[in-house]
Amino acid sequence: MTAFLSAALAFPAVVLGAALVVVVCFWLLVLAGAAGHDSFDGDLDTEAVGFGGVPVSVSVSLFVVIAWFTGLTGSVLVLRSGATGTLRAVFHLAVLAGALLIAWGVVRMLVRRFRRFFPAEPPPSREDFVGRICTIRTGSVSADFGQAEVAADDGSTAIVQVRQPLRPSGPSDVFSSGSTGLLYAYDADGEFFWVSPYDAALAPRPLPRKAG
Repeated sequence: MTAFLSAALAFPAVVLGAALVVVVCFWLLVLAGAAGHDSFDGDLDTEAVGFGGVPVSVSVSLFVVIAWFTGLTGSVLVLRSGATGTLRAVFHLAVLAGALLIAWGVVRMLVRRFRRFFPAEPPPSREDFVGRICTIRTGSVSADFGQAEVAADDGSTAIVQVRQPLRPSGPSDVFSSGSTGLLYAYDADGEFFWVSPYDAALAPRPLPRKAG
């Protein structure tokens, strides 16, 4: 037990242990609902080191746990070897490098085996707003001007550019600020949506079920 504590509080296990504490605190926040398991997916790219295909928090947590355990085991062996001074320092550095390398290899192997359980989700696209109801935020909408507010699936809102085509037979329907519209198409070149007036009273409703 004494050797274990001495190794855990010595370099390099103490450095890896600090990282382990951060990982444990993160997952406690996830369990409490204060953080999401995919919180860092948009901030870190782990594909370059072979960890792609699973949430960043999962791969990094595995890496830290394996590196800490390997480093702790190596530190215990160094202490039991009786090496002192410069030789012990060299051994500790070798343990750190070995722990990181072993953790990288193990996590990379596990990711290849289990990435099929984490299907890739398509990135969000502006075309996801097509077919949604929006609220006009400008005083009018024309063929070259207009903005509207639309809600995404996660409840967030976005301000998008909207346009209304001119009618050959007469003026376009006039929108005013606060009126409701339907985004029915997206122009990728102009980066705007085509919008038409929307009346909830005229929206199709499901047919009532027949009794019996």
